[in-house]
Order: sequence, then C-alpha cells, then structure tokens
Amino acid sequence: MAGPGDCVFCRIVAGEISATVVRETDTTLAFRDVSPQAPVHVLVIPKEHLVDVGAVAAADSELLRQIMEECVAVAYEDGVADSGYRIAFNTGDEGGQVVPHCHAHVLGGRKLNGELG
Repeated sequence: MAGPGDCVFCRIVAGEISATVVRETDTTLAFRDVSPQAPVHVLVIPKEHLVDVGAVAAADSELLRQIMEECVAVAYEDGVADSGYRIAFNTGDEGGQVVPHCHAHVLGGRKLNGELG
C-alpha cells in the first residue's frame, strides 16, 4: 500500500505531478480525473494523507464536512448541480479504490443510471 512518500495524490498536492486543479482550500484539493467516467469527473481529496473515507471520518469529522462542501461547490461550478450529480467514495480493494488516499468522485453531465463507467 502506498504511503505519503509514494502516493500519487500526495505528489499532486506537493506539486510534483501536474493536475488540472479546479478548486483548492487550505485542507482540500479538487482536480479533474485523468480517466473521466462522465463529462464532469472531478476528484476532491484531503491534502493530508488519509487512506480512505473511514480514516477521514475517524481522524477529523470537520475535514470530512469540508470535503463534502467542496464536492457540492464543484457541482455548482461545473454546472451540474441543477441537473444532478453523484458523489462517490470507493473504499478498499473490493470497493474499487485504486489510489489509497481518500478521494471523492464528483460525476455529472450525463444520466448516470446507477453505473459509474
């Protein structure tokens, strides 16, 4: 499992890997997914390395609130708040989590019909 030193999202936060950033706060970063599953597909992450949403909830419920607020802000800024959007946290291998750093997917811009892909 990746730790903060080799985590791709930590490297994005550190500026070592480029990303198309759409929002940033002191505690969160939102950027476009490199393999979008919908016309709008933005990842919202905590800047602190926390492995999944459960770790964020256990460590800092205020941070979890901030992540969710940023997800909603992304939906408004990308114009999908009125038509509808999905916020998804994949957790663990069987939950489909590919990068072991908490991240929320904000997806919209088309009818999602229960599937992500």
